[in-house]
Amino acid sequence: MSIQVDHVTKRFGTFTVLNDVNLHVQSGELIALLGPSGCGKTTLLRILAGLERPDQGRIFLQGAEVTNQRITERQVGFVFQHYALFRHMTVADNVAFGLTVKPRAQRPSAARIQEKVRELLTLVQLQAMADRYPSQLSGGQRQRVALARALAVEPKLLLLDEPFGALDAKVRKELRRWLRRLHDELHITGILVTHDQEEALEVADRVVVMHQGNIEQIGTPDEVYENPATPFVYQFLGDVNVFHGRVSHGHVGKAEHHIASSEVESLSDEHEVTFVRPHDLELSLDRTTPAQLEATVQFINGAGARVHLELESKDSAEMIAVELTRERYRELKLQPGDVVFLYPKQLQVFRVPTT
Repeated sequence: MSIQVDHVTKRFGTFTVLNDVNLHVQSGELIALLGPSGCGKTTLLRILAGLERPDQGRIFLQGAEVTNQRITERQVGFVFQHYALFRHMTVADNVAFGLTVKPRAQRPSAARIQEKVRELLTLVQLQAMADRYPSQLSGGQRQRVALARALAVEPKLLLLDEPFGALDAKVRKELRRWLRRLHDELHITGILVTHDQEEALEVADRVVVMHQGNIEQIGTPDEVYENPATPFVYQFLGDVNVFHGRVSHGHVGKAEHHIASSEVESLSDEHEVTFVRPHDLELSLDRTTPAQLEATVQFINGAGARVHLELESKDSAEMIAVELTRERYRELKLQPGDVVFLYPKQLQVFRVPTT
């Protein structure tokens, strides 16, 4: 089922939650609505479900306008963050619920319902849990039951509102990989709301980055991470070092220090903000070019796959984050207090209004 969001605006009182939002989702895509709390992503999801109506704009599903249709008319499955399972029902009864409450003319036979429940529990790998109650399941298992219940009514559109937000990090990572595999098998159009950038980048076909009721950027995970369209997208998607200053003759920085790159040669003297990710900073023990920034190692965290460093710039006393591979860290043999020199392998410069 394709989705078209056409100039949608939504206000609560004087607060504009969505501001003239436009979005097209192709049939079979899994899209992530990504952004901080209050950016409008859940409101947009509720409008797609039919739980809210926009103040302006229209919603189309498979080319047909559904702006004023109720949720029961849209063939939508909804999965919430906190499961919303019926505690007094078994797992099998929870999954069957949407089928058992259908109008009599549309309701499958009892045998077909049982067969459908077995199929879905096998799909979500919970076939052995059919007779258990929600209180007897882990958080990850409960969320899979909630997903199976949403799939039971054979929705054309699956909406997931922070489905893994209440789970611990390890379970969350396992479930989002499982969700991606499940989507590849079912090919249902899906909209995932999340504030977790790692989750969005790992699961979605495309990511919609939202901020203050607006869409900042739409693209594949690689596109939004490698080529952020705005400073907000750059800062929201992963760690970043921010250098404020001017661009002049290909050098970025302020006061006596600067960072040089051929990527900024075309820019004239203006106020600029330069973004460099920690893993894009090349570090050496000797100065090899005047463009390098001198800094002192303040802190080293060797836990994990990469080594994280905190450096203090000699000229500005600003803290700079750097990530090194373990091999490079072993080569340099760094210790707190060592003087090092930095150069960006990749950076992005945004022009900002001078004040």
